[in-house]
Amino acid sequence: MKTTRKIIRIDEDKCNGCGLCVPSCAEGAIQIVDGKARLVADRYCDGLGACLGQCPLDALTVVDDEAEPFDEAAVHEHLKVLKEKKEAPPAFDRPGFVPKPEEAAPEPERLACGCPSAMVRSFEPATPTPCSDGETTPKTPLASELRHWPVQISLVPPTASFLKGANLLVAADCTPVAYPAFHRDLLKGKVVLMGCPKLDNTEAYLQKFVAIFEQADIKSITAVVMEVPCCRGLPMILQRAMALTGKEIPMETVVISTDGRMLDR
Repeated sequence: MKTTRKIIRIDEDKCNGCGLCVPSCAEGAIQIVDGKARLVADRYCDGLGACLGQCPLDALTVVDDEAEPFDEAAVHEHLKVLKEKKEAPPAFDRPGFVPKPEEAAPEPERLACGCPSAMVRSFEPATPTPCSDGETTPKTPLASELRHWPVQISLVPPTASFLKGANLLVAADCTPVAYPAFHRDLLKGKVVLMGCPKLDNTEAYLQKFVAIFEQADIKSITAVVMEVPCCRGLPMILQRAMALTGKEIPMETVVISTDGRMLDR
């Protein structure tokens, strides 16, 4: 039976599906469905609004509305199901599973693109090479400032040696493409981790940075994002990871425009 009480409402027109509200809801009432944050069931929402401050677009509000009463017992069952889904091994890892030939287990620690997350590498600076695109462009020496591999947040293990005592550069995927001097102005002397706060799993990012901050003595963080709203989630994830670990790491946020200018630093 429905009653009038406080409950979360989500403006789907404002929501961009960044998912930052999901980990902030201790009851698991909010999930990303079809690219939008949605309230799974009224009975899971306590109406306290812990998720409000995590939304960069103000798509969440607490309203007085007719809703099912909050059900704590149902929440416990719901969280249990979510945990089981998260921790459930793939079919080929389950006891007694005998795969058909076409269902053979994939090679572990390797993605279809051929980037093995276990193959952590550090290397010396690249030798500068001249441009050679004709007489219209001066032959300016170019060199990569990258000192390690892999660079994707999801692939870098928290125990990677290059993270120890690092000055961390956490960059949204689009920034090196938009900003032409990315290597010279931002990457030099830093360890870079890259990802997309809109398209990737933000909860997984949060847990990865919590592990990194706990295990590596990170000296500083530079977050590089685009000016678009969906990028705002990246600095928020880093700040939340610091709060969860009790770390106070100096952090700078750099904003890049869609036409390749540095707007703020």
